Amino acid sequence: MSPPALRQLKDLPGPRGLPLLGNTLQVKPPRIHRDVEAWAAEFGPLFRMQLGRRQQLVIADHELLGAVMRDRPDGFRRSPLTGLIGAEMGLPQGLFGSEGEDWRKQRRMVMASFAPGHVRAYFPSLVKVSLRLRSRWQNAVRLGQDIPLQADLMRFTVDAIAGLAFGKDINTLESGEDVIQRHLDKVLPAIFRRVLSLVPYWRWFQLESDRELQRSVAVINSTILDFVAQARQRLRDEPALREQPRNLLEAMIVAADQPDSGLDDRHVAGNVLTMLLAGEDTTANTLAWMLHLLQRNPDALRRVQQEVRTLAPDPAAFRFDQIEQLVYLEACASETMRLKPVAPFIALQALRDTVVGDVAVPAGTQIWGVLRHDSVSQRHFVRPEAFEPARWLDDAQQPLSAAAKRAAMPFGSGPRMCPGRYLALLEMKVAMAMLLSSFDIESVDTPDGGPAEERMAFTMNPVGLRMRLREVVPAAP
Repeated sequence: MSPPALRQLKDLPGPRGLPLLGNTLQVKPPRIHRDVEAWAAEFGPLFRMQLGRRQQLVIADHELLGAVMRDRPDGFRRSPLTGLIGAEMGLPQGLFGSEGEDWRKQRRMVMASFAPGHVRAYFPSLVKVSLRLRSRWQNAVRLGQDIPLQADLMRFTVDAIAGLAFGKDINTLESGEDVIQRHLDKVLPAIFRRVLSLVPYWRWFQLESDRELQRSVAVINSTILDFVAQARQRLRDEPALREQPRNLLEAMIVAADQPDSGLDDRHVAGNVLTMLLAGEDTTANTLAWMLHLLQRNPDALRRVQQEVRTLAPDPAAFRFDQIEQLVYLEACASETMRLKPVAPFIALQALRDTVVGDVAVPAGTQIWGVLRHDSVSQRHFVRPEAFEPARWLDDAQQPLSAAAKRAAMPFGSGPRMCPGRYLALLEMKVAMAMLLSSFDIESVDTPDGGPAEERMAFTMNPVGLRMRLREVVPAAP
């Protein structure tokens, strides 16, 4: 018996669209992830949609999507539009936007720098940054002020990644408003808006917001060039650093200076920017979502608070082994990323003729991967909509299957899995341990008092969270 004929993209079900525009007017950029997720529930794991002039294959099955992501960089690549928009804005391109052999060269360099031993050696500096965040929040408590949650968490994550990756103590937590983070915050939302724009108006005329963006990009590029120049000066002053670089930036420069590296300072600058952007938005928004979910699930909050205060009660004396023991806190992070992944979809492009499931996929086909479909499905999770961190523990009453654990892919999958995942998880645990040991959470409020609204702006963030804390009085000795 001959195998069944493959379906073509035009044969797939999908939402009815308009001539030329397709489904573009049926999605709203701030909630485009939810619009496509709703279509996945209606049309199944493989369907088509049209955004602008191009048809797209939508994949909402984690096994099929995982296979696609493992076939990178040779079979699939990221959608080139994001990189083109970034380059057009004047941003240097790093590992995130690189492909093929260029990606392989940079990946080896970046992965070596993010090795667990390197990250572990940075732990004392990470604790120092968390104590600055505690001081900022203690001051807010004493002044009776609400805490703008995401803004403060983004300062924390920018300081953390700058210290590890570049050896720079930029200290946005104790600075005023004119900080690099303020400029970084404009970049990813601008890329997202332009990628989804029907008309690239900025190529012909600029609004005030576009001019403001240009000014921020200029500040970012100047700051990055200064980081690189200072690192090169350190390498000249201390030649031994070429044998044992102290941070990611120094390691990248050493690698770029090798005769056959194929890398130069453009690659170095691109990865400085990549680490700043990726290290800020993703980790900060995951922390914000975690606090929102814990506040709405008091049993989980009490359990994680008890774990932290028993195993790691003093932030000033945090040890690496203490943070490693916080298994329920890590489970809270995993459950947060299952329910509220800051990257709920991925845009790819086929580089060669291939097959996905029973669908023929010609080279050049645009792929939209729905990452939050199976991770909230009853096929893989009991009570999938509930925030139940205990499901991730080894001694859970109903342990998760291997398939269920694979269904959640917050850091991607395959060769292009996020190289900073180990650092991101450590940052989350240190920040949360500091908070839970030092404060009681009085409230984590949304503007309307209900569940936080999901808003896409390159990453998925909760809208307008404000937190109120109460300081914990240390127990008498």
